[in-house]
Amino acid sequence: MLVRTLLAYALATIFGLVRARHQEYLGIPLGSTASQAYDYGLFRPLEDLSVLSETEFTRLAHPAFPRHSVRIKKSSFCDETVKAYTGYIDIEARHLFFYFFESRSDPDKDDVIFWTNGGPGCSSSLGLFMELGPCRVANAVNGTTFHPESWNSNANVFFVDQPIGVGFSYADYGEHVSTTEEAAKDIAAFVSIFFENFSKFKGRPFHMAGESYGVGGGRYIPVFAAEVYDQNTKLVEAGMTPINLASIMIGNGLTDFYSMTESYFDLVCSPASVHPILDIASCVRMKQALPRCMKMLKESCVDLFDSMSCNAGVAFCEAEIILPFYRTKKNPYDISRDCEGELSDTLCYPLTKQISTYLDFPKVRSLLGVDRSLAHTNFSSCSSSVGSAFGLAMDEFRPTYHYVSALLERGVKALIYVGVNDWICNHVGNERWTLALEWSGKEAFGVAEKREWVVHGKRAGMTRSAKGLTFATIDGAGHMVPYDKPKESLEMVNRWLSGKDL
Repeated sequence: MLVRTLLAYALATIFGLVRARHQEYLGIPLGSTASQAYDYGLFRPLEDLSVLSETEFTRLAHPAFPRHSVRIKKSSFCDETVKAYTGYIDIEARHLFFYFFESRSDPDKDDVIFWTNGGPGCSSSLGLFMELGPCRVANAVNGTTFHPESWNSNANVFFVDQPIGVGFSYADYGEHVSTTEEAAKDIAAFVSIFFENFSKFKGRPFHMAGESYGVGGGRYIPVFAAEVYDQNTKLVEAGMTPINLASIMIGNGLTDFYSMTESYFDLVCSPASVHPILDIASCVRMKQALPRCMKMLKESCVDLFDSMSCNAGVAFCEAEIILPFYRTKKNPYDISRDCEGELSDTLCYPLTKQISTYLDFPKVRSLLGVDRSLAHTNFSSCSSSVGSAFGLAMDEFRPTYHYVSALLERGVKALIYVGVNDWICNHVGNERWTLALEWSGKEAFGVAEKREWVVHGKRAGMTRSAKGLTFATIDGAGHMVPYDKPKESLEMVNRWLSGKDL
């Protein structure tokens, strides 16, 4: 009993210190309530990003989210043609790092895009410096080069390192999140704080985009968007402007693990994208094992949702369906090429190492405003500990497609785009779940013509669209579509933002 009491006291003390530190961040006298803090003028909108400093953070808050605040500063780097900003989303002792770039076209009128990479546990610096950002890291020594096909050509774009422990994000006392639903609450609060403080963005169409496990794109984005949508009710009740959530964009996402597992056979044993890459004997064994694999996953991971039983099913499927591919040493993100380096070290792309080296330079970190607590920590593109935490929570097995259908029913459009050469989150599996999705537009989507979409007179891929849902493939692209096909990727996004068909 005494031990339990002492433990409770210790925890109360720790969390009291956390709250006190957070109040110090905001300049709120200790013991003040959120409404009192509002009276101090600390929640007053700044309205214009031009008032921000390049050397010091400005702290933003929101009366509806007393546990959250934002540190933000100007950061002149990467693209000198636009204004850029970096900072942290502070949730008491947890801190999420972000980049924000204004549009090259018309920042005062253009839409706003939120971007996150997947993993789970991979930094959005990959999206920024390798794929769709306004600059790319050619090599660490020479720094960044201008990227003409950046998605900020006609949109204002965020890149967020989340969840805690990813990239430059950190926690004071080892706090972490292990499910997408937990992470969604912090992202939704950040979105509201930003739009409330900078009034020129209020009411703008807002698009949430991501890639991979997204859980980058496939899982993160539908859940994050649903939280933003549901939170609008709270904002309206408080007399604040709701977020104009216009769409979600999921690139090579793992939205339904079940249909994706089934599709791994198609990618390696049929010409679904390239010539079959496995030998006939291996494909025959895989074909025989697939029904048992799918039965085990359905019973244990979908119907029962039991960790021990699900792990047993996953172990069987990995041995029979997954490992035969990895033995080929092909790139799981682009089966048309071999993996360069060790997958665990380079993600098959040595450029990821250059990005990490670049982000380790003290002058770069100082420019970005990276917290000093990370000074002796090497940058890592992906965090295995974050991935493990999500794995233990069985996060990837939760039915994310229900969020997509719910968003569609509420008028939020969805773009599901997939590079044809990707294996790990491939086009066959993604097309399967979009066709099977239960929603009011299912019949119309199922009978919609699947047609070519063209960029500059050349076929870019195939697409199907109905009632706000669009599925599109991109020829010649792998898992990271903007990296492999930057022109086609930008054209796809620009058409989507303008409301045009692909």
